[in-house]
Amino acid sequence: MGFLSWILLGLIAGILGKMILPGKDPGGWIITILLGVGGAFFGGWVGSFFGLGTVGGFSLASVATATGGAMLLLIIYRMIKG
Repeated sequence: MGFLSWILLGLIAGILGKMILPGKDPGGWIITILLGVGGAFFGGWVGSFFGLGTVGGFSLASVATATGGAMLLLIIYRMIKG
């Protein structure tokens, strides 16, 4: 999967992460979506390491790992900025 595809997947993961973990975040939607992009890269890396999802294309597993990474980064961000 190309770099731009992971950014698009990250945008989707950021939106899904915000929908799954609602609440007031420092920085609002923009920071949440940027965390989603970072989470997509992180989740994709961890998912491919453990065999949960690949970085080769869009699939349910890649969306799930990217969303999981986005949620993890969002939780960490909330704990730091909270």
